[in-house]
Amino acid sequence: MKDNACRHCGSDCGSSPVTFNDAIFCCHGCKAVYDILHKNELGQYYEIQPMSGIRIENAQPLRKFAFLDNSEISEKLETFRDGNISRVQFFIPSIHCASCIWLLEHLNTLHPAISYSDVNFPKKVVNITFRNDLLSLRQLAELLAAIHYVPEITLDSLETGKKSKTNRKLLIKIGIASFSFLNIMMYSFPEYLPGGDLLEQEFKNIFGWLSFFLVLPVVFYSANDYYLSAWKGLRHKIISIDLPITLGIIALFLQSSWEVFNGNGIGYMDSLAGLLFFLLIGKWYQGKTYEALSFERDYKSYFPVAVTKLDHDEEIFTPIRELKKGDRIRVRNQELIPADARLTEGNASIDYSFVTGEAIPVSRKTGDLIFAGGRQVGSMIELEVEKPVEQSYLTQLWNQKGQKDERQLLRNHVNTISHYFTIIILIIAFTAFFYWLGHDLSTAVYVFSSVLIIACPCALALTVPFTFGSTMRVFGRKGFYLKNADVIENLHKTNTIVFDKTGTITINRETDVRFHDGLPDKQTISLIKSMVMHSSHPMSLVLNEHLKEAEISEPELYEEIPGMGITGIVNGKRINIGSAAFVTGEEVSETLTESRVYVSIENELIGYYSIGNVYRNGLRGIIERLKSKYDLHLISGDNEAERERLAVYFGDGKQLHFNQSPTDKKTFVEELKSKGRKVLMIGDGLNDAGALATSQTGITIAEDVFSFSPACDAIMSSEKFDGLDRFMRFTGLSFGVVRTSFAISLFYNIIGLSFAVTANLSPLIAAILMPLSSITIVAFATVSVNLLARKYLRV
Repeated sequence: MKDNACRHCGSDCGSSPVTFNDAIFCCHGCKAVYDILHKNELGQYYEIQPMSGIRIENAQPLRKFAFLDNSEISEKLETFRDGNISRVQFFIPSIHCASCIWLLEHLNTLHPAISYSDVNFPKKVVNITFRNDLLSLRQLAELLAAIHYVPEITLDSLETGKKSKTNRKLLIKIGIASFSFLNIMMYSFPEYLPGGDLLEQEFKNIFGWLSFFLVLPVVFYSANDYYLSAWKGLRHKIISIDLPITLGIIALFLQSSWEVFNGNGIGYMDSLAGLLFFLLIGKWYQGKTYEALSFERDYKSYFPVAVTKLDHDEEIFTPIRELKKGDRIRVRNQELIPADARLTEGNASIDYSFVTGEAIPVSRKTGDLIFAGGRQVGSMIELEVEKPVEQSYLTQLWNQKGQKDERQLLRNHVNTISHYFTIIILIIAFTAFFYWLGHDLSTAVYVFSSVLIIACPCALALTVPFTFGSTMRVFGRKGFYLKNADVIENLHKTNTIVFDKTGTITINRETDVRFHDGLPDKQTISLIKSMVMHSSHPMSLVLNEHLKEAEISEPELYEEIPGMGITGIVNGKRINIGSAAFVTGEEVSETLTESRVYVSIENELIGYYSIGNVYRNGLRGIIERLKSKYDLHLISGDNEAERERLAVYFGDGKQLHFNQSPTDKKTFVEELKSKGRKVLMIGDGLNDAGALATSQTGITIAEDVFSFSPACDAIMSSEKFDGLDRFMRFTGLSFGVVRTSFAISLFYNIIGLSFAVTANLSPLIAAILMPLSSITIVAFATVSVNLLARKYLRV
């Protein structure tokens, strides 16, 4: 433990820590939480994982949850309500360790009205059951906020029935398939065990009919996705992997049913149920890592539930969907601008980092139009709504969809192989059929169905789910989350990479602050800090954070002049901080590569602070490694201020593109695609949404993978950005595993077909070859990917 570390969260306490009960804290918020926990005998929170508390950088008043007093909103948020008992689910992004889970599952200690709480750690949600007559939903949210576990309640939380039931349906299908598979296997034992031929015919018939009825829901419900996919492919004149699977299922089912109807046993019912069980497990395996992530988001995932509306100067919390043009709203520090609106009162400092990727807030004056999606930084402001939420600029950006070619999505690597596989198998089946037709019709039918059964692409179909599923899980453990297996193939085919600038190759909310014309002494720094800490201007906020260790004094005089700077008297000295014109009285030709804040004391210029972007660690190395294989482009909504700096990384000329609007970015990607390029777009902000959706692959760089981001194909943790080239190279290794697995599958098929075409395929041989090939492929794919990851994917 560091000597100067906060007892609650572990942050550096600086030169002026808050002390309490012989412990030090970085802020009064951490001290308050520490006090609450100890008063309620919850000190074990710090023993499970020391200094694991949450620090709130921009604490907001608890009144932010006042909208929960609205019965319409609270009823929609509650997942259960019966009399005085309610249950609610809150998304809490700050859940991160065992201490968090322990505390949130002991909320009943903090308030007697809470009867039970449990945490779903992967999804970062807590389910709470409470007495609504003793504790309101607003009070519950305020209780969580008081201990720094602030619930994230958005407009999306009110949408009922939006959650996809796909995963639940898949689990039901797996359950049905596993139940049928295990029971049919039990009925099949007499077919394979010594002495099974001594079983009475009556029992064989019973086992056959039981197996037939058990396999019906597997064939007609659990397997229906494969039929639909095969039909969809045929409609697009494409033979996908699901077509031979469908043919194999039909052949297995019809042949086995024929044997059951004729009293000849249960046929291949066990192999059929086993095949579908393993296929469904493979599908589940692919998506298991990503339950807590959302790759498809709209504006409702970001907007608040309610807003403070003014009605004859009286504050009313109104659901955001009820806002209309002309309504007056009030927005406080760190609150979101919910709709395009015009500033009518107050000094606005708008953080548009989510929309534009720009880390530094921008100032707006009375009468200016402020677009939805920005966040106010500073004092309270009042606005007049210009457009409803659904018509705002933010929602237009979010709904800027790109069109991915559906035919192209179907033409993936495995489908190409299955195309030829299916044609060859059908040729073999019909050739064998006509050959044996000259000898005996029943033998010809038997051989035809045997070829389809033994060549059913069980192993072929399992190769991709388990290879790519293992790859997705390995990537997930490394901080790179893919939406589905198709993304692996698209990354492998990529030949052009387009980078956004702000927030992608630069670090969001970090700036490079330097003082020029000498190094100010400790007293000068203290004077500057004492002034900027009172200002809400974006540049002042940056300097205030940069000088956080400095000692402060209360100004005797303070004045802020909008658009110019701040002036005041501290310790008897006149200080001016702001633009060159304000501080020096002269217009200074400033470089475009940085913002400048000038400082004078007693009318004497002492220098200026330059404020610029900070590039991500390892940027030069990753660009150099990618250059050898891919065409690289940089596209940005900023001006050409940093062209010279970026030319060092990317090379000047056609690679650098500035002053690009969101529509321009999307158009640029479309032009690359029209030239046959396979485009990977990497961005972070909402202004990249159209380009991300239009490209073959869109990756969002996120400081927190659970936070909100535009719809994309993959989410990469920002700290793993320098491993991008290794992730892309590993997709090639995954394809190597797929090809080797195909070769193994082909080997098994050759053996099986040699028996089938000669009419010597016995149930015993089929029972051995089919599951053995599947198990071999699953084991090989899973083990190979993990071994390769240990060797080649060290990020």
